[in-house]
Amino acid sequence: MKVAVVGRGKVGTAFAVLLERSGHEVVDAPSEAELVIIATPDERIVEVCSALAGRGELHEGQTVAHVSGATGLAALAAAKEAGAAVLSLHPLQTFPDVESAIERLPGSGMAVTAENEAAAKIGERIAEDLGARPFRLADQDKALYHAAAVFASNYVVTVLAIADELFCDAGLDDPIGLMMPLVRSSVDAVNRLGTLKALTGPVVRGDAKTIERNLEAMRENAPLQIPVYLALARAALDRAARSGLLDTAARRRLDEVLSRWT
Repeated sequence: MKVAVVGRGKVGTAFAVLLERSGHEVVDAPSEAELVIIATPDERIVEVCSALAGRGELHEGQTVAHVSGATGLAALAAAKEAGAAVLSLHPLQTFPDVESAIERLPGSGMAVTAENEAAAKIGERIAEDLGARPFRLADQDKALYHAAAVFASNYVVTVLAIADELFCDAGLDDPIGLMMPLVRSSVDAVNRLGTLKALTGPVVRGDAKTIERNLEAMRENAPLQIPVYLALARAALDRAARSGLLDTAARRRLDEVLSRWT
């Protein structure tokens, strides 16, 4: 298949390299391509698609895709009006640079969102040719899906950044190196057991006194992080209670402590 990739950032470059490796012909002119992949930043998808359509580079018989996780198919309205089929392909992965994008994309999940079965089949084929694991995602669910991805990636890094800062405040010289075995063990437990069974710590134990001591120490050393701690403690408490890991008395003790700090 002839493929044109518009936008050669980290993801666009990885798509081009891997599709060429899998036997597709990557061309420069979108008008010559059977598949046009718009790999620009989200806010430019509509603009770029409209410009391509306005120049007559998008037409019937083509498939036009974007690679945004949060943006719906409506962003490709100009391509659809030009007669092309539309879809989106979103790799469920983080890419700090081009090299890691090329390395990590194979084996990653790939959300395929399409307006009909024929387009979905094309998307699944392209995902497989990239070495990814395709799964279908409804257009109306994309924003919620992307919010989940933010929690699974960006906010994990944010929480680790807070842990790094607190470890430094506690006097550790190499907090990242020291905490990474713990982080890896936690992620491995999620992979093996699922999120609820992998949940450990003072909330699951019903250890209200430890949580109180945590909060008192943070009041003295890192008061700005207390709201984050409380929000995550309540999220952990809710899940522990729903999964039957806490009895009523333990939940009441924890609720009392957290309520005093709210």
